Formats: sequence, C-alpha cells, structure tokens
Amino acid sequence: MASYLLDASWSQLALGAAVAAGTATIAQVGPFFFAKDLRSKATNNPLPPGPRLRHLFPITHKPELVLHDYAQQYGSLFSLWMGAKLFIVISDPQVARDLLTNAGAIMSSRSPSLKNTTILAHRGITASRYDDRWRLHRRIGNYSLSIKAIDSYAHVLDYEASVFVHSLYDVGKKGAQSVNPMRYAGRFAFNNMLTISVGTRSANDPMLEKTLDLAMDSEFMELTGPLCNETDFIPILKYFPNKKRNRAIALHNKIVGIYGDVYNSIKTKIDNGEGVPDCLVRSLIESSEIEKLDWLDTVLLAAAFTMGGVHSTSGVIDWFLALIPLHPEVQRKAQEELDRVVGRERWPNAVDENNLPYIRAIIKEVERMHAPFWIPAPHCASEDYDYNGMFIPKDAVVILNCYTMHHNETRYPDPYKFNPDRYVGDNLTSEDSAKLLDPFARDHWAFGAGRRICPGMAVAERELFLAFSRILWSFNLKQDPKEPIDLNRYRGRAARTPLAYKVIFEPRHDKVHQMLAEIGETVAGADEHAFT
Repeated sequence: MASYLLDASWSQLALGAAVAAGTATIAQVGPFFFAKDLRSKATNNPLPPGPRLRHLFPITHKPELVLHDYAQQYGSLFSLWMGAKLFIVISDPQVARDLLTNAGAIMSSRSPSLKNTTILAHRGITASRYDDRWRLHRRIGNYSLSIKAIDSYAHVLDYEASVFVHSLYDVGKKGAQSVNPMRYAGRFAFNNMLTISVGTRSANDPMLEKTLDLAMDSEFMELTGPLCNETDFIPILKYFPNKKRNRAIALHNKIVGIYGDVYNSIKTKIDNGEGVPDCLVRSLIESSEIEKLDWLDTVLLAAAFTMGGVHSTSGVIDWFLALIPLHPEVQRKAQEELDRVVGRERWPNAVDENNLPYIRAIIKEVERMHAPFWIPAPHCASEDYDYNGMFIPKDAVVILNCYTMHHNETRYPDPYKFNPDRYVGDNLTSEDSAKLLDPFARDHWAFGAGRRICPGMAVAERELFLAFSRILWSFNLKQDPKEPIDLNRYRGRAARTPLAYKVIFEPRHDKVHQMLAEIGETVAGADEHAFT
C-alpha cells in the first residue's frame, strides 16, 4: 500500500525546473493579463465570447453567481480564462446536449486538476480520463447502482430511512424541542453508500468510524471547486511548495489509508473463508484478475462510491428540511396526498412512489433550486472542436453552468420561487428525464449530463423518496421561533449546503408515536447518535 502514498516533500524538486518555469512565466507577464485570441487552425473560428481580462485569483465567493452574470453578458456558451487555464462554460440545455452528449466522445475527459491528479489519482470513476480504465469503472458503477441492483439492497435503504426518521423523533423529544437535522441526514446517506460499497454500516466499528469521519469532512469539497483552486490554473505553483497541494496530498493519503484498511480487512475475510456480504468491494476482489483491477483501483472506487453519494444526497435533504418549514402550503399539499394514497396506518414504501407524484415534484424542485453542485465535475476536451462558428481547443475545461440553467425564466417561470407545482404532470424519474430527446423538457441538470452523467441517480432518487415521504408522513415541520431559518446563508465552494439550522419535528398523529416506538426497538443499538 505504501507505494500508493504520495510524498509531500519538496526536497526532490530540481531548482532548475523552478527557475525555468519562473523565467517562462515572467516572459509572459504582459499578455498573461488578457485573454488569448485562440482560433481554430482548420476554420479560423474564434473562441466563444467572454471577458477580455483573465481571472488571476480564485473565485471563492459564490462562483455560480459570477458565471450567471457572465452568461447574461456573453450568452449560452462563453469562454473564461482562469490564469493559464481556459474554461468553456455551457449555460443552455441544447448546447449541453450538443457538446456533452452528441460530441461526448470528445468532451468527456478530465483535466489535470488537483482533484483528478493528486487526490483521486485519475481513478474512482469521477477522476478517470476518458479511456479504457474509465469504461471499466463506469461499467462497474452502472452495474452496482442499477435499478436491478437496488432491488438487492432495497432493505438497506428502507432500514436506514427508518433509523433517520426515528433519530429526528427521538432527539427532538417527540416534537418538544428543535433539532439540527443535518448530522442525521449525513449519517443516513453515508450508511446507505457504505453498505453498498463494503457490506456494512458504521456502527460500533472503529475502522468504519474513520470512513464516516472522512465522508463528512469538508476538506474534499474545499479543495475541489473548479474555480476556487489557484493551483489548477496557475502552472508556476506546481513547482513551489503551497498549502493546497500539501493538503491534497495529505487527503489522498488519508483516503487510501482508510479505505485500504477496509479493503484489506474484507480481503482477509474472503481468504479465510469467512462470510462477507454482497458489496462492491467483494465483487471487485473476486473479479480483480478478470477485470485487471489493481489495488488502488479497488480502493478508490470504494471511496468514490461512498463519499460521492454522501454530500450530494445529504445536501438535498438538508435543503428540503430547511425549505419545508418555510412553505406550509407545500407541506399541507404533500400530506394530503400521503393521507389519500397511503393512509395513516402505515408509512410510505418504495412501491408507493409512482402513486405520489407531488412528493416526486418536491424532490425535483429541491434539486432544481438547490442542486448539490452548481458546477458539476468539469469535462475536458480531448481534441480541437468547432461548434456553431466557435472554437473549443483541446484541453479546454468544459463546465456545465447549472445555476443559470436552473434559473432560466423561460423554462422555469418565477425561478427563484420554491414551487413544486411546476413539476405536476411530470411522471418521469430524473434518470428517464435525462434521456429525453428534447433537452428543454428535462426536469433539471443536478446530476450532470452526457457520458459522465452521475451513475447513482436511481439510488439517490430512492433514498430521497424514502426520506422525504416518511418525514412528511410522520411530522409537521416547523421553524424554531428562537432561531429562524435563513436560506440566503450557506457554505461551500463546490457543494452548497445551508448553514446550521434547527427544525421542530412535531408528530402529526397518534400512529406516528406507535410506529416510531416499534421502530425504536428494531433499531436499538444502531448508531443513532453517531454525530452527537
């Protein structure tokens, strides 16, 4: 395992390389402040329009609003220089389909960013280059996260939803006191993905508690924002010590160390003939020779599956639980649907999803208004490409501007209003909606687009349905009058989550007390208070 750990020491860097890089950079100081007039050698087409001056510093404060302003000025496809790196920004559904889907063979690679090269070593699906390794990882991901696969671990998702709701009931003293629900949403999403990846949840296992701490650590998000990290677009920095690169190396080593230990533990059990539940790591170990997977492939695939499914899913739940107390009319309408379809003698299950269209509409609207990532993982052009009279050069970073697309007044009238009614009549899952031929009919773009669209959409939708429907069936959600919820304040650069807030979870009817008391006996011993 040690050979996969990165060395943060700078003693091995040649001084000559640093001097040469510095000399080259100084020679370019004059033109470096202005955007290059790059043109296609084949057609002489110019770059998409964009600001004339380069950004020489990271955009750390609400980068989605900066891109939104540029989209209003320069249109649905514009270019943006961040230091020496060229970004091509897509702000329109048709352009997104044309480039990321129809031209997907060219627009599906990854740039050599700190995230891709250092933290994830060009592995783990999300950071892989568009090559045979990525195709293998993607096939494994599609298999493990398909609808058929979900059926095999549906009981896990159901159980974790039960633990989640019971946690809110128990910690909230049956509605007597307000609760910060974010830690429990995180634990719900984490244990789902951990079970899928390694076959067990985090309760009472010191080794797995480390994976939990890692999944909830904000360090990954702080280091991977595409417009927030100067080491990604100022080349000279790679030749000199800097804190972010050191932090990235430390994070890589932490991920490999923790998930390497998990892998080794599972491998030892398999070698000793001990029973190991069906899970991603077991499948990868058993097929490693056939699939030609090395140790690091397996470790970072497991890490990417677990960590990737936590922040996105828990972030959507965090926004949902902050929005609903502020929109009692939405809460009432959802509960009327639940009472009509499900009744009060049992709570919703996966089989009810198609019969609860308003719950699905709420999920879609939360994802539209508060996508987990306003800028999904950037693509990269693997060769020069001309599009509608504009030139996209090889190695340009191509990003999807979800914020602007989700606030298009033509597609979403009154886009800043939380209004699930806009999705009434939309009976498609988000996975099916992403396949529509008309990109303007797609529900939202929170899961990305093209060949690198999130493979975990179906799992995320099942998790969100169980969480949303059971919480609304069980509780009336209210603000704590002493601590009003402020949706305008949030944290994160790559991912957006609201600042800490509190909600009162008031049981709606007597059956809630009975059911949650019974569930409390079932989940006794579960790590209900892992974050307290």
